[in-house]
Amino acid sequence: MRLTSLKLNSLRDLFIEELRDLYSAETQLVKALPKMADAATDEQLKQAFTDHLQETENHVARLETIFEGLDEKATGETCQAMEGLIKEGSQMIKAQGDNVVKDSGLIGAAQRVEHYEMAGYGTARSLAQRLGEEEAAELLQETLDEEAGADELLTEIAEGLVPVAH
Repeated sequence: MRLTSLKLNSLRDLFIEELRDLYSAETQLVKALPKMADAATDEQLKQAFTDHLQETENHVARLETIFEGLDEKATGETCQAMEGLIKEGSQMIKAQGDNVVKDSGLIGAAQRVEHYEMAGYGTARSLAQRLGEEEAAELLQETLDEEAGADELLTEIAEGLVPVAH
């Protein structure tokens, strides 16, 4: 929960707030992805989560680079949306039952995360472009492309899982 009132007097203020939200989301995800990889039973899914952890660490580094270029601090409030998405995902991690069904649930949880991130990165990239922050916009687009790629891979994995008879 935000401890201070949000003050948005300019697009730059909004841009910084969006970046801080993404930074919080990504740092939370760095902690959650290893748990998702451990919970997955499908080897391709395990590998996708492990590979995305490395990408996510790069996303954090890119955001830190953007903050440095803007002469701003990366820290801020906790991204409550990501906190909630991870909490929902933890239910799948702890779930008992058929492995294919559980892996399908993990994929769904991960795709919710990817879609949230894609929305945030798209917004931040557009704000960067409007503010003339071209380097930041390019870095944000690079991350947005990787998030979309992760989402596509998760869809491919889900479609390849063997269906379970009812």
